[in-house]
This record gives sequence, structure tokens and C-alpha cells, in this order.
Amino acid sequence: MTAQSGTRVVAFDDAGLETWCEDETFEVTAERIAEYAAATNDPIPAHRTGAVASPVFAIVPAFEAMLMPVIDVAPTNIFGRVVHGEQDFHFHRAIEPGDRLVSRAKAIGYTSRPNGTSISILVECRDEAGELVNEQYLTAFFRDIHASKSVGAAAPTHKFDEALRSTEPVAVVSQHVDADQTYRYAPAAGDPVPLHLDEQVARDAGLPGIIAHGLCTMAFASWAVLTEVAGSDTRRLTRFAVRFATMVFPGDDLETRVWKVGSENGKTTYAFETVRGTDVVLRDGLAEIAD
Repeated sequence: MTAQSGTRVVAFDDAGLETWCEDETFEVTAERIAEYAAATNDPIPAHRTGAVASPVFAIVPAFEAMLMPVIDVAPTNIFGRVVHGEQDFHFHRAIEPGDRLVSRAKAIGYTSRPNGTSISILVECRDEAGELVNEQYLTAFFRDIHASKSVGAAAPTHKFDEALRSTEPVAVVSQHVDADQTYRYAPAAGDPVPLHLDEQVARDAGLPGIIAHGLCTMAFASWAVLTEVAGSDTRRLTRFAVRFATMVFPGDDLETRVWKVGSENGKTTYAFETVRGTDVVLRDGLAEIAD
């Protein structure tokens, strides 16, 4: 595959693939669950009171673990070009207060394309007994970096069927990103990246200002789906996946649109996307809900 003009050719380290990072342990409290729900404008009472964690809260116990495998494969001098490309949660059960969770992650492969290279990361989150609580696939995309080859496995697909656009969505939910959203989300999620908190750092990076966390926008979409088609019951959600398409900013008005795809084996599949006007900010949304 030929790199596009202006794309830098970089060697990735294949030895870093299929190597689990060290375990990261996280104690779940009702207070932290409730803080995360409030930071994502989640209206579901069970989340707001800390009785059960919202779906995207699953990133919090795994946040430190998921970063390490990227460093094992990609050279650190290109990290200024990395963006969070996709996130795909596979839930075995919901997270609850009192859980003591252990997370680990590994890079399972990378894919070189003309406009950049993506690394696929698998995260496992287990309870103290060793039972899987969730699995997560994270895709880290390096813009304008060409690895010259593709190695290993890619994350599972979750492509939006464009034929759905000829049908009416089963739900449309309007949402607003608050002016202080990033300042509330950062401590709740344990994500202190300055692009979300410091106007000058964001402008130095070529942005018009601070940007919302992609996972915060994903959390917005999760409660939109749950409230509209799952009876606000996070325990019914077995898979939730998105591709991050466009940056979101504090003050933005969003809309999450949901389409029913079909039912099989006791689950109903929905496709969704989140938009800001004509801009799609979350693409290829997929939710699987137990009937």
C-alpha cells in the first residue's frame, strides 16, 4: 500500500504485540459512579445515585491499562499525531459499587492505510474472582503515519448500514454539551489530558479551543440509547461501539439518532449516530440489548 503525499513512514515494533501490560486495580464506589453520571449529564436515576455504573464508566477502571500497549508498539515521537479512533465495549455484566476490578491490556495488531496507521488494543476487566466483567477494543489512529504493513488482528467491525437512512429512526434525543463539561468530566473519568482543560494548550495544538472528551460524547449517546430503547436498564446492554468522527466543543448542541436493525438470539441490535447539525461526531454506532 502506498502512503499519501506528506505521510511519514515509521517502523512499528511487532514485538510489542500480544503482550499483556501489568494489572491495574480499581475500587468502585457509589460516589465515583454518581460523579461520572453527573459529569456526563446522565439522567438515569440508578446511575445518578451510584447504584449501578453507566456503560461508558467501564473506561475508568481500565484507563491506565489501555494506554500502555500503544507505547509498546508505536514510537513515542509520533504521539502528537494519535487520536482515539474507535471504542467498542462488550459487557458480561454491569459494574457495581464494591467491585474490585483488575484490568489489563495488549495490542493485538496494527493496520497501515494511506492516510495513517491504527493500532487495535484489547482490554480485559475482571472481578476479584477472575470473572470477566467486560472486554474493550480501543483503536488508536496515528494521522499521516504509514507503517508500511499490517500485522496481527483488527478490532471487531461495527459498520453503519447506509440503507437505514431511508427509514425513520425509532428515537431522536437532543443533548447539550455544557460550558464546564470537560472540567467536570476530567476528574470523574481520571482523564487529565490538557487539550480538554487548557485553552492555550488546545490553541497551540491548532484547535480553536478546548475540545470535549470523545468518551464523554460516547457516554451521552449511551444514555440516549438506554432511555429510549432499553428501559434505562444498563444491565441489558451487551455491546456498545462507536467511531469518533469529529471533535465536539463545549457549548455544542448534539442529537443522537437511533435505528432498530433487528432481533436474534434474545438480543435486539440498534444502529445509532450522534450529530451536530450536519456534522456526524459519532459514526458507526452499534448497541446490542438483551430482550
